[in-house]
Amino acid sequence: MSISSEIKDIRRKCLLNQTEFADALGVSFSTVNRWENEKAIPNYQALKKIKDFCEKNDISFEVDSKVWEEK
Repeated sequence: MSISSEIKDIRRKCLLNQTEFADALGVSFSTVNRWENEKAIPNYQALKKIKDFCEKNDISFEVDSKVWEEK
C-alpha cells in the first residue's frame, strides 16, 4: 500500500474529512489533499504526527523505508 493510500485509509477509519484530519494533525487541508493525491510525501515531522494520531486512535501505522524511497 502506498503512503497516500495509507493516509487516506487512516482518515476514513476515523470518519474524518480532509479538513478535520488536517486540523487533528496541525497541518493545512491542502497538505492532506496533496498527500492523498500523491503530489507530496509527508516529511519526518508530519510522519511523526500521523504516527502519534494513529497511536491515540488505536490504528496501525508502520512507517518503513518505502516512504523515503518514494521521495
